[in-house]
Amino acid sequence: MTRLETLRRQAAGCTACPLYRHATQTVFGEGVARAAIVLVGEQPGHEEDLTGRPFVGPAGRLLDRALADAGLERRRLYVTNAVKHFKWAKDGSGGKRRIHERPSQSEVEACRPWLEQELWLIRPEVVVCLGVTAARSVLRRRITISASRGETLSSPEGFRTLVTIHPSAILRIPDPANREAEQHRFTDDLRRAARLAHRAVRAREEETTR
Repeated sequence: MTRLETLRRQAAGCTACPLYRHATQTVFGEGVARAAIVLVGEQPGHEEDLTGRPFVGPAGRLLDRALADAGLERRRLYVTNAVKHFKWAKDGSGGKRRIHERPSQSEVEACRPWLEQELWLIRPEVVVCLGVTAARSVLRRRITISASRGETLSSPEGFRTLVTIHPSAILRIPDPANREAEQHRFTDDLRRAARLAHRAVRAREEETTR
């Protein structure tokens, strides 16, 4: 059993914040243990909570399309979330629909040790933060997408970090033309991550052959 698999098993029993009480299960990250790129989202949604896998709902399907357009294969990456349990509220109409709620800062803080250990074990060349919650968790400071997008930042642990929009935010754009334009911009952000990771991998390989 790898150290990442051991961490996954440990996280399955996490009770560090109250979110576990109403979630179906912990949704841990998945992907390549030595991935050059790690994608970090906010939290699992309805479908992720039921399946136990990150980014398998509508936002995940949009992410998969953008990754393909950017020339990236999801099976070669590692995908996770800042918060591992689904935070939701009833829709208020008496139905069974569960409405996503943004996790609080204390909930993000409670879950940060899991994310930190994931990143420490994987040691990616690039961390891509999908949305402001992920960015604040990784960078450990207040940040906005508009001010940080397009910049190469550094996390406190020294990981190259890019900040972009969360796929679910694209889905909420009502105008089709604006939604398509934002998806193209999102894809460009992923292409930039791919270029950064490729250059970093080549530089490390050249260093080891000297």
